Amino acid sequence: MTRRPLPMTAPADSCFAAQFAADVRYYLSLTPRQLPSEYFYDALGSALFDAICRLPWYGITRAESRLLTAHSADIFWQVGGLTTIVELGPGNGDKLRLLLDAADVRGVLNVHLVDVSPHALDLAARTIAELAGVSVVGHCATYDDGLREAMAHTSGRSLIAFLGSNIGNFDPPGAAAFLSNVRRSVSRHDALLVGVDLVKPERALLLAYDDPLGVTAAFNRNLLVRINRELGAGFDVDQFRHQAVWNGSASRVEMHLVACGAQRVRVDHAELDVHLEAGERIWTESSYKYSPDGITALLRSCGFAVTVQWIDEDDRFALTLAEAV
Repeated sequence: MTRRPLPMTAPADSCFAAQFAADVRYYLSLTPRQLPSEYFYDALGSALFDAICRLPWYGITRAESRLLTAHSADIFWQVGGLTTIVELGPGNGDKLRLLLDAADVRGVLNVHLVDVSPHALDLAARTIAELAGVSVVGHCATYDDGLREAMAHTSGRSLIAFLGSNIGNFDPPGAAAFLSNVRRSVSRHDALLVGVDLVKPERALLLAYDDPLGVTAAFNRNLLVRINRELGAGFDVDQFRHQAVWNGSASRVEMHLVACGAQRVRVDHAELDVHLEAGERIWTESSYKYSPDGITALLRSCGFAVTVQWIDEDDRFALTLAEAV
C-alpha cells in the first residue's frame, strides 16, 4: 500500500516557542520549582522514551501490548459500528497497530492521531498508514484541541484511545477535568479506551522510573538540554542528577532534577534568571498510579459507563473500555 502523506494541523513555530518560554518562566518561578512534562518529547526525548518502553524494568508497554493483543477483537465487537479512532498521544503507533490488526475494516476506518510532538506523529503515522483500509490524519496539538479538531470531522461511532497510562500524568483534579473535556467533545455512545498503571510494590515502581542503565535519567535531563537549545538557557546539565521518589500518600511516582551545586542560570527567551541552591530540586513529572476500582469510579464521575476492564496481573496494568452516557 502506498503511504499517504500525513496532514497536520500545527501551531506556528513562533506560537509554540512563545508558549514554551511562558511555561518555563512560570513553572521555574514556583516553589518548589517545576517544569511541564509535556516538553520532554522533542525528537531526542521521544527516542529516549521509546527506549525506556523496551527496558526490562518498565513493564507498562509490555503489559498493555499483551492486553491489546488478547482483547482487541473483543474491543471491536463491544464498539459496534466503529468508523473513527482518535488516539491521544500515540507514541510510535505500535499499540494502535496492535488494536487495528484485529479490525475487520469494511470501507475506510478514519484514524486521527493527536500529539504535541511532530516527531511522534510522523512515527505513528508511518506505522498506521501501512494498514489497508485506514485513513490517517495527524493533529499537532494539545489533547483537548486536537480531539475537538478530530471530532469536528467525524461521523458515525468513534473510539477515543488514551493508552500508555498517560492519564497518570494528570493530578486527580486534572484527570477529572481532562476526562470531562473528552466527554464534552464526543457523542453519546462513543467509546473510550484507557490504559492505566496500577499500584504495585515500591521497589518495582522506582526501578521503572530510575533504571540501572540510566536511560530514564537521560530522558529527564534532556528537558534541560532542550531548554538550553530552544530558549537560550545556560543550564549545566552535568550538574543535575535524576531522582525518582514514590509518594505513597498521593499514589504517585515523582521525577526530579536535583542540582549538584549552586547555579545561576539565565533563560534568555523566557527573560528569567534562576538561582538554584545545591540540593534544590526541579519537579519534572508525576505519574499517578490507580487501583482498578479507582479508575472505574473516575470514569463514571466524568460521564462514562464502564463496559469491561481487563487486568494484566504480571505487571499490574489495567485496560478499561467505557461508553459515553
